[in-house]
Amino acid sequence: MFKEVDSKMNLPEIEERILDFWDENKTFQKSIEQREDSPAYSFFDGPPFATGTPHYGHIVASTMKDVVPRYWTMRGYRVDRKWGWDCHGLPIENIAEKELGITHKKEIEEMGVDKFNAVCRSKVLGYVGEWEKAIRRLGRWADMKNSYKTMDLPYMESVWWVFKTLWDKGLIYEGYRSMHICPRCETTLSQSEVAEGYKMVKDISVIAEFKLADDPETSVLAWTTTPWTLIGNVALAVGKEIKYVKIEKKDQGSGRPVKFILAQNRVKDIFGDDEYKIVEEFKGSDLVGLSYKPLFDYYAKQPDLKNKEHGWHVVDASFVTTEEGTGVVHIAPAFGEDDMKLGQEKCLPFVQHVGMDGVIKPEAGEFAGMHVKAIDDYQKTDVEIIKYLDRTNQLFSKAKFEHSYPHCWRCDTPLLNYATSSWFVDILALKDDAINLAKEINWSPKHIKEGRFGKWLEGARDWSISRQRFWASVIPIWRCEECGELIVLGSVAELEQLSGQKVVDLHKDVVDKIAFPCPKCKSKALRIPDVLDTWFDSGSMPYAELHYPFENEEKFNERFPAHFIAEGQDQTRAWFYYLHVLATALKKSIAFKHVIVNGIVLAEDGKKMSKRLQNYPDPAEMFDKYGADVIRFYLLSSPVMQAENLNFSESDMAEFSRGMFRMMWNSYSFFVLYANIDKWEPAKERKSQRTEEPNNVLDQWILSELHTLIKNVNKGMEEYNLTATTRLFPSFIDNLSNWYIRRSRKRFWKSESDEDKEQAYHTLYEILVTLAKLIAPFTPFLAEEIYKNLTGEESVHLADYPSADEGMINEPLNLKMAEARKIVEAGLSLRSAEKVKVRQPLALLKYSGVKLDSQLEEIIADEVNIKAVSYLEGGEAGASSVALDFTITPELKAEGVARDLIRSIQALRKKADFKINDRIYISYQTDSKGLEQSIEQTKDLISKEVLAKSMHKQKEEAELDEEYDLPEGKIWVGIRRDHGNED
Repeated sequence: MFKEVDSKMNLPEIEERILDFWDENKTFQKSIEQREDSPAYSFFDGPPFATGTPHYGHIVASTMKDVVPRYWTMRGYRVDRKWGWDCHGLPIENIAEKELGITHKKEIEEMGVDKFNAVCRSKVLGYVGEWEKAIRRLGRWADMKNSYKTMDLPYMESVWWVFKTLWDKGLIYEGYRSMHICPRCETTLSQSEVAEGYKMVKDISVIAEFKLADDPETSVLAWTTTPWTLIGNVALAVGKEIKYVKIEKKDQGSGRPVKFILAQNRVKDIFGDDEYKIVEEFKGSDLVGLSYKPLFDYYAKQPDLKNKEHGWHVVDASFVTTEEGTGVVHIAPAFGEDDMKLGQEKCLPFVQHVGMDGVIKPEAGEFAGMHVKAIDDYQKTDVEIIKYLDRTNQLFSKAKFEHSYPHCWRCDTPLLNYATSSWFVDILALKDDAINLAKEINWSPKHIKEGRFGKWLEGARDWSISRQRFWASVIPIWRCEECGELIVLGSVAELEQLSGQKVVDLHKDVVDKIAFPCPKCKSKALRIPDVLDTWFDSGSMPYAELHYPFENEEKFNERFPAHFIAEGQDQTRAWFYYLHVLATALKKSIAFKHVIVNGIVLAEDGKKMSKRLQNYPDPAEMFDKYGADVIRFYLLSSPVMQAENLNFSESDMAEFSRGMFRMMWNSYSFFVLYANIDKWEPAKERKSQRTEEPNNVLDQWILSELHTLIKNVNKGMEEYNLTATTRLFPSFIDNLSNWYIRRSRKRFWKSESDEDKEQAYHTLYEILVTLAKLIAPFTPFLAEEIYKNLTGEESVHLADYPSADEGMINEPLNLKMAEARKIVEAGLSLRSAEKVKVRQPLALLKYSGVKLDSQLEEIIADEVNIKAVSYLEGGEAGASSVALDFTITPELKAEGVARDLIRSIQALRKKADFKINDRIYISYQTDSKGLEQSIEQTKDLISKEVLAKSMHKQKEEAELDEEYDLPEGKIWVGIRRDHGNED
């Protein structure tokens, strides 16, 4: 006997019960321990920050990271799933700053790095409890109790080893580059961090007049979208081969003629319909060497400015185009990569009038103290610059424009392109190897390989890894104060040996206080102040998670590279990329073999989910309302698993609950109900395998469909295509519920033979048990409920995953059954068109096309309620047609009446809450002789269908249960349960 099943499915309640069962029985631990001697399947989990509660993006990622390890565990592998926490970086620092009321970096230095880092440490794990609760409720199995943390000493020591190994390979260098900085955080950002933060903003562009030194009436026109950089201008660049013109027009104020130099094909765009004349034409090379007056002379006046003699001249540059602007580029070497390179090439002065905090320096006259890109007013300083140009007759024009501008990915501050020093990883030296190795990685979706990831890899530049911050892994470089010798360390032991101190923490506030004698000159060596980009932490995860190479070398070698990783599309330029370049550098290997990339979950209206706007349902409420399995399945079957965005729709998700989940539950409930009535249980030898082939075509067909499903699910999972794989289940479950069980229902309670009934039971049992195992990684709770009850075994997640029996797949039968269903659909459509209800039997259905065997024709006859099915020879090849005979004889009419009455009596049984196997007695009265005659003709049929021991007409007047209006007249029906015979 099986545990009784409530026909009303309550998944949230079932899931809570199963969660407790898993906890009490340590099912997750057992799933790993029982595979102790099995091959390892490795999975790298990108650790989240615990600085907020999980949202739908985390649910998407965690669902992927649960389905795949569950699947490969059931496939016979040992899959360790150690949780990790990302602990370092600006997200934590920003939280600490907010709590401390800090707005500037210097305030941190004033209060002390040790105090600031202590606050950071206290905030790192603030939401761990909420995460543990959410991950458990989702049904994700992960070892969160023994999690690694990127702030732990073993992890940070492995990061040092990674750095030292790169150093020893000659892949780290210090350089002076133009990079993007965040003026609020006062630190550089990497290429991938910059790429994450672009936003559309409104700015002001200007065309400035640079007056020639020897001819003040003539100005070179140059266009810029960053007016604040004009103070740092030291040159104008032209293209050698570009054609330029000098044009003359009357000054609108004085009426005197003025002259302007610009590219010839930009004149119409700049001057429009103004009256002007071209007075001279020349190539860009003719302009090279011309001297002009600085727009701002703050730095030109400084006598000690290096390369001053080369400043404020026209130079040539290959990057100049005439696609926009004036064809003349204003050059400020401190604020742009091209500008800086050109400045070095031409020995131009270097004017950096802005500090790392984005504030203009004191020597810049009236602009000193202004913030060039204040977060609360992007244009404020630009407006003041423009006013100055206008006041000094150096402004030709200004215009508002909208463009994409980079912002800090954590604090939303507009970034600055700023020349500064940094430590770099030499990506260019690795690029060829990285590109070749990337060919070995399999991506889902496939287009990411050559697309987003491949293109990013091709365009990769050297990686700026130094940050001028506080709460992070530090750069393990000590520099001698006297001789400048660099000492690079790769372990705690090295630092302890050199310093003679015990080291228990590797954070900045600790190691910056540790000095030691320079091995070369014995003077004091101090650590350089910079910390590491937190993506260096992340990219080091495969090694640092295991404290490799200091321990776990064998385990590392067993699990590297990872079989599988998964994250959002943004990580193609971040975590995926850094894992790959570090693996290329350290091991000349890929870091991962298979990767699934997800998209973003948006609100139903397509907007970003916002707590403030409350435009999405709370995940916790969805768990309580629908259950985790429904949420998981909805997400898994959606485009979000194919790196596309998903507009989260509760109604779409609810459709799965009402549809596939309800059908699966009803199939399970139906089986348990009838099996308990018949006290049926599977023979021991049949629990594990089939001993004979079924005779019934429905059994043959559903088993063929099952093994087709098994084959396709395994194929999909081996290809890491979660969406396509998940979408295989609803159609099979629909076939099971709405065709196999519906067509086989009578076999379970009034089969023509005990053998057929036994076969129906065993087939449905086999289907449900196998389906539970098959769907277990996707819907772990529902699968557990069904499997445990039907098998009595501990857990479906300790079982082996099904493999397809090719001999059970009968593709011709699958196609013929599909054809039979099309004929049924066509026949029912014809009935509907003629307004003949299905309960009214008809004499004949004729069909053409594929010839079906007798069992399938019997199914058609029963479904369409036809007495005979006939095949028409000679129909058009490949085409099918269906025709019905709508002639209704008295006998057919009588049976139609019987079918109407059967339906009414069954409804009455249900209303009376009779058990499905209760025998009944029927009494009826009618006001129609014709109706009475039809009932008497079909009494045996009616009694058989509704389990009636007898059916008689009530002679004397009596109040019966229900009144029904049938086409032939009124009928009153009463039923009572038979209490005398339990059979």
